[in-house]
Amino acid sequence: MGDQTGANAMNLLTPLQTRWRAVSRREQRLVVLAALLIGLALLWWLALAPALAVLKAAPLQHRALDAQLQSMLRLQAQAQALLAQPVLTADESRQALEAALKPLGGAAQMAIQLDRVTVTLKAVPASALAQWLATARQNAHAAPVEARLVRNPAGSWDGTLVLNLDVRP
Repeated sequence: MGDQTGANAMNLLTPLQTRWRAVSRREQRLVVLAALLIGLALLWWLALAPALAVLKAAPLQHRALDAQLQSMLRLQAQAQALLAQPVLTADESRQALEAALKPLGGAAQMAIQLDRVTVTLKAVPASALAQWLATARQNAHAAPVEARLVRNPAGSWDGTLVLNLDVRP
């Protein structure tokens, strides 16, 4: 079967070989030169150009991946710091949350339901709200799960926050 395939290939090449011999030496060189140019062009488009494009883009991708790695390392450090914190009882968490609300004065009211706390805010400045949220997360282990806040014309915030307490029973 292999011999027959070889014979078929030779039968197909015979007319081409005859035609090649009939062409002048100059035309043969031009055909070889054209085939060489096509081969070089294919080599460039299929092998060299993509590799050079990857090589050119590598520093930018490296910087982006380094920035992403640094961000992930910061998040990992934050997560480890949160895991290292002692678990609070429900009473300890509520007391810490009440203590965090004191600087807001009458601008914040708190309602407790099991492991959820609803805080109603009236005219709380943005900086005080941000500081209170950080304190609530750090000291009371309370994470916001729902927020309905509206900025009033004075630039402060009104609305409600629902916090989930991360406590042991």
